[in-house]
Amino acid sequence: MKKGNFFLYTGAVIVCIVLLLVIVGFFWTPYSTTEMDGSNKTQPPSISHLLGTDNFGRDIFSRVLEGAGTSCLVAVSVIAIGCGLGIVIGGLCGYYGGLPDLLLTRICDAITAFPSILLALVILSLLDNGMVNIILVLGLLFVPSFARVVRAEFSRCRGLNYVKSVRLMGAGDLRIMVFHILPNTRQVLMPALAIGFNNAILSEASMSFLGLGIQPPNASLGSMLSDSQIYLQSAPWYALGVGGVMVLLILGFGLMTEGLQRYGERD
Repeated sequence: MKKGNFFLYTGAVIVCIVLLLVIVGFFWTPYSTTEMDGSNKTQPPSISHLLGTDNFGRDIFSRVLEGAGTSCLVAVSVIAIGCGLGIVIGGLCGYYGGLPDLLLTRICDAITAFPSILLALVILSLLDNGMVNIILVLGLLFVPSFARVVRAEFSRCRGLNYVKSVRLMGAGDLRIMVFHILPNTRQVLMPALAIGFNNAILSEASMSFLGLGIQPPNASLGSMLSDSQIYLQSAPWYALGVGGVMVLLILGFGLMTEGLQRYGERD
């Protein structure tokens, strides 16, 4: 097995396992994720509670399933907004160039000059902490990264011979962009999507960790990790269970990114 294949397949297996658990968690959890049991606080892992219980007696495994599902739902929504708008804006600017292209480059430089997490925290501190606001803010902040990638590919491809040929055959600009140039951006767009998914999960978890993300009683990996801090010595399984799932997700997509990039370099 080639090294690029190893990274890609290993990451895909890890991601599929975690996402399978996430899908199961959308429809079924062993216990209620909000029901508290004062007589069952901070119990260690057992057959009845695979990852133990938290400081309110809630099953950690059930809450991890829900929290991972919430994080993945936020990440998918953020990537859909960021990538969708990024493809449109970057594709138009890269294909036509000129003043819009120059303005896009300057706006992207201005936005990326600030740490995205810090900028998101500032914006969310002025708004409500609901999931919709988190998705919208992060989605808009992710637009420049995708727009720059797509813009570079469209700018490169618009002068290639195959584009000139289909233009001479009478193809319009929209057809050329959608059916001839866009498919050729997949080698750079697929790794960008994997990286973006990782960054979206980390961003949501960071904001929830700081109390500006998903609010209780809804489960979130970031808020659960924050709650587990004071129980690192008395109930270490709390942090290990939550952190382990987050690490697996990030590791899986990280390996997939490495594999996709190696494929791109080989091609």
